[in-house]
Amino acid sequence: MSRVSVVIPVFHNAPSLPDLLARLQALAARHPGDTFEFVCVDDGSKDDSLAVLVRLQASEPRLRVVKLSRNFGSNAALLAGLAHATGDAVATISADLQDPPETLDAMLARWRDGKRVVLAVREGRDDPFATALLANLFYKLFRRYAIPSMPAQGFDFFVIDRQVQQLLLQIQESNAYLMGLVLWLGFDPARVPFRRQKREERYGRSMWGFGRKFKYFIDSFVAFSYVPIRAASLLGLCASAAGLLYAAFIVFAHFALDLKVQGWASLMIVLLIGSGAQLLVMGIIGEYLWRNLDETR
Repeated sequence: MSRVSVVIPVFHNAPSLPDLLARLQALAARHPGDTFEFVCVDDGSKDDSLAVLVRLQASEPRLRVVKLSRNFGSNAALLAGLAHATGDAVATISADLQDPPETLDAMLARWRDGKRVVLAVREGRDDPFATALLANLFYKLFRRYAIPSMPAQGFDFFVIDRQVQQLLLQIQESNAYLMGLVLWLGFDPARVPFRRQKREERYGRSMWGFGRKFKYFIDSFVAFSYVPIRAASLLGLCASAAGLLYAAFIVFAHFALDLKVQGWASLMIVLLIGSGAQLLVMGIIGEYLWRNLDETR
């Protein structure tokens, strides 16, 4: 008999919570040999999410509710849920039911086969065109410049065993990108394909706005890619090289072509070389800081 924890971050999801619990209860019924717990983390919701969770908890003893003092973001909510989960296997899933809980049947089967990490990878998504386009672009860039093992359409839905859970909790980063950390740990993951479903109108609109997505993008790249640092160094080298080439051209024009050189030329040379040197030094400092981050992690 195994104990399975399902961690769900909740942020303005009051309408979908009863349906989510019903489908999780059906999941548990299909696995009578296992003990389930459902850990819902209210991430500072301003709607009735907490009240709904408390009401559902009165009739479902396997439901555990964690209340954060304010909104910290989905990754922080997931880490809080992982800290309270007691299962031999821990699954994470969103509360809006775009990731179908029924996928957990196949994922738990792969975990029982000995896989420490099982990813639910998207083979398609029924999101609006703009959302799907931006998401695919993000994951393409992340695969190219950060972690090549990231699935082509990403993942937010996974199952890990207790050892991996404890390793994640030991990496205490306030702006952690949890999906990146799961891959960074190096365990060979199993992959279960599924199709991300369209959010039903009766569940309200998503609170995952552009501002949150942009922060997610920045946090992900800053945490796992040194490309921005190298870009600063490269820009500095290019600016310095342009300044030196321009200086050589001015000298050539003065002596070989007998052209009068205006005062702004010398200012541009100093500006290009000086700015380039500053960017280059900042890039070098960034390289040391990146190694410090990686070593600390």
